[in-house]
Amino acid sequence: MSSTTAAAPSKKDVRRVAAASLIGTTVEFYDFFIFGTAAALVFGQLFYPSEDPLAGTLASFATFGVAFVARPLGAIVFGHFGDRISRKNMLIISLMMMGIATVAIGLLPTYQQVGFLAPVLLVLCRLIQGLALGGEWGGAVLMAVEHAPRNRRAFFGSWAQVGVPLGLVLASGAFALVGLLPADYVQEWGWRLPFILSAILVLVGLYIRLKIEESPAFTAMKSEKKEEKFPAGVVFKKAPKGLAIAALGVAAANIPFYMATVFMLTFGEQYGIERSHMLLAVCVASFIQIFTIPMFGLLCDKIGRRNVMMIGCVLTAAMAFPLFSLVQTGSVWAAFVGMIIVLPLCHAMTYGPQAAWIPEVFPTRLRYSGSGIAYTAGGLLFSAPVPFISAWLLSQIEGTWTLSIYIIIGAVLTFVAVWASRESRDDEIHWEKSPDEVRPVSNSVQTPAVR
Repeated sequence: MSSTTAAAPSKKDVRRVAAASLIGTTVEFYDFFIFGTAAALVFGQLFYPSEDPLAGTLASFATFGVAFVARPLGAIVFGHFGDRISRKNMLIISLMMMGIATVAIGLLPTYQQVGFLAPVLLVLCRLIQGLALGGEWGGAVLMAVEHAPRNRRAFFGSWAQVGVPLGLVLASGAFALVGLLPADYVQEWGWRLPFILSAILVLVGLYIRLKIEESPAFTAMKSEKKEEKFPAGVVFKKAPKGLAIAALGVAAANIPFYMATVFMLTFGEQYGIERSHMLLAVCVASFIQIFTIPMFGLLCDKIGRRNVMMIGCVLTAAMAFPLFSLVQTGSVWAAFVGMIIVLPLCHAMTYGPQAAWIPEVFPTRLRYSGSGIAYTAGGLLFSAPVPFISAWLLSQIEGTWTLSIYIIIGAVLTFVAVWASRESRDDEIHWEKSPDEVRPVSNSVQTPAVR
């Protein structure tokens, strides 16, 4: 270890950083999810009018996926400066970008008002959201994990993950309230309110993030001027296997998550379940997940990241067929049960551990870039296409069995990726002196990040 090592943060500092990571990711994902909800509910009619309702829905979901294309670029850009200049400053910039783009969406003219310019502007705002979120996740989890003591990294890192269900609760709740308005009002102006009001959350997030300290591991590295000139290039050159494993490691969480939270809003309607009821089911299940994600983070610190994630993959594959059977009953209560199985249990077990498992693959000088690239590449493969592919499969092939197989494939890919990785629970993640090793440190000895 370097002779220049930052002092260990106090418990108060660690809790403050975890809270800052939580509020920041909550704001970012609230902004991100209200777009997904609007894509399922109103954007098809407002920005992509067509005589074929399916065509409008597919176009709307395609716009939803545009952000996932921008996220890897955001991870590279923000990761570059986050590994060279400041983790904290990059998080502040990403939050501001997300806030501006989201409020702008709430002010956009529709297709009826300005024609083709409307979807162009919508896509532009969505691209900015994607760039911002691409830089957000890596920085948020790194700040929490790099401040945390070794035996609590997964727990404190998981609070950044809690921002996802909490943001979803706020987004779903906002649209559930908007749904109480008359349908004409929702189409005319009601859908804009959740986007415009996000400005309040952004200001709260900025206030909290401005008060936290820089990561001690990053500060120690900077003090000895050990930054890489182009961190992303080094990651691609020296850690391609780690990148691939980390990217595949998100499939089991992402595919069922976006199927449940975006696609199911329209799928449930086909069986008599109102959209407002599906939104409420998603909201309740996500609220429960706020508690189960840190619970599984604690479990990761006790029995290891790999064990928790592989059990989660098995449960995810097991619930693939029952999920659709429950919704197809047309019972609101059955839909609630399905959402509670897929989100607070299966998703929490496979998503919560990622906050520690992915960053622990990379050394300090490459951690922002490596973590962000792996996470967003996984999102591009296993999140962005989910609503589009699900809607297309359902329109082309009778029955929902193909959707269940889709979920099972994601579970298998992540299971194999996690199995191929090495348990990193006991690693030290201080920055390493050797510029030639792109691996975590365990007891001051370089050990491979994968099997």
